[in-house]
Amino acid sequence: MTLINVRVSKITDEADGIRSFLLEKRGFFKLPSYEPGAHIDVHCGEGIIRQYSLCGDPHDRRHYKIAVKQVEPSRGGSDLMHLAVTQGDNLEIGAPRNNFPLDITHNHTILLAAGIGITPIIAMADRLNEVGQSFELHYYSRGSSFAAFRERLSEGRYSKSVTFHDNLSVVQTKQNLREVLTQNRPQAQVYMCGPGLFMDAAESLALETRPIEDVHLERFAANPALSGEPTFPFKIELSQSGVMLDVGADETILEVLERNNINAAFSCEQGVCGTCVTEVLEGEPDHRDSFLSDRQKASNSRMCLCVSRAQGEKITLAI
Repeated sequence: MTLINVRVSKITDEADGIRSFLLEKRGFFKLPSYEPGAHIDVHCGEGIIRQYSLCGDPHDRRHYKIAVKQVEPSRGGSDLMHLAVTQGDNLEIGAPRNNFPLDITHNHTILLAAGIGITPIIAMADRLNEVGQSFELHYYSRGSSFAAFRERLSEGRYSKSVTFHDNLSVVQTKQNLREVLTQNRPQAQVYMCGPGLFMDAAESLALETRPIEDVHLERFAANPALSGEPTFPFKIELSQSGVMLDVGADETILEVLERNNINAAFSCEQGVCGTCVTEVLEGEPDHRDSFLSDRQKASNSRMCLCVSRAQGEKITLAI
């Protein structure tokens, strides 16, 4: 994968625990173009790669903007971005990829964001406003100081389409989501991004009144309900070499490949980025990711090696 060299030209505190980073292209060529919902791989340092949604102006081909929440406990990425990366530093990033594309042809769109989930959602609001499509944005946070880009949203050109929902309890959030999703324009398509409990509630309520193809979501991590399922040992066959390897109940396919010095692309190791998706030639996957669509999972033709497993005793991969 070709890496792009950028310089951190500006760091801004956008909310409590959330910072944005303006990344400036080094050299003559412009940055690759992207559409709302896209993300980039950021090489944060110490061999750590993380995915962050692009939330700046896509017409500005000299800069990318990302926002990072410092989480506790950190897996390394957010700590490095908040504590080690400073203005003027050089970073390496990957080209934009989009697993969360926006349909701008729909009559009306409901955008739902919670916490740092605003990053892909604000880019969608920018685009829908730009092309003149009807939309509304609902932003949920545990307090006004925790809502990133609040000034941009409340004073910007589409502020009348934005509603902030601060300091709601879990019960109140679910009640509010029900009102938004079931009583207000049930024919609208929905895009949502946020932490797990918020996403579980929003997805369930959205699917009560609209077809699955009108409900679009991006999670920060694989659905914990899936990752908590029992695990059993199985075998993987690598079609290119015929090698057979054992995957224990307490390890992943990716870990087994790495231990045996077999190269396989990966990044997030949580089943959300799609980097490790691999073709399945035989066997039935036990899908535990949040990247593949329901239709793709039903075909059983591909799987995420970092979290998914085999339903039976063996699975054959195109490696």
